[in-house]
Amino acid sequence: MDKDNKNQIKSYLTFKLGTEEFAAHVSKVLNILEMTPITKVPKAPEYLKGVINLRGAVLPVIDARIKFGMPEAEYTNNTCIIVLDIDVDGESVHVGAIVDSVQAVVEIDNSQIMPLPTLGSRYKSEFIIGMAKIDDRFVIILNMDAVFSTDDITQIVDADSLEDTVTENNE
Repeated sequence: MDKDNKNQIKSYLTFKLGTEEFAAHVSKVLNILEMTPITKVPKAPEYLKGVINLRGAVLPVIDARIKFGMPEAEYTNNTCIIVLDIDVDGESVHVGAIVDSVQAVVEIDNSQIMPLPTLGSRYKSEFIIGMAKIDDRFVIILNMDAVFSTDDITQIVDADSLEDTVTENNE
């Protein structure tokens, strides 16, 4: 699918971190996985929980709560991994993001997206496209390509080179 067609799609996957609801454009979501054992990567950044074996490929997995400056939480039956396709300088990088729960796929028209109010320093506004009111709740719409800085992706991709650390438990 080319970029123009992706931009015409108005579907977003919503997910929760704590009590707050976020949305990622469906063109960035490749898959949703149940929690699986994660192989830790030595000397990885705190938000990089490790890697999993996804159909023979090594997938780096980050904890979205830590990445967004939220406290860690116990994993529940609703905790899952969203497999994302991140664009870094025209190169596609696949990353798993642990979220508290996936909610739904919703249609959000560009006219429904409101500019971001001041949220303080908790959320970096450069990766927030805006907010949308769905039913009686607000959803924060994320620019998944901007969530990760180039340095973040470099660290995550470097973790990819640790394929030998993936155990049989992750298959």
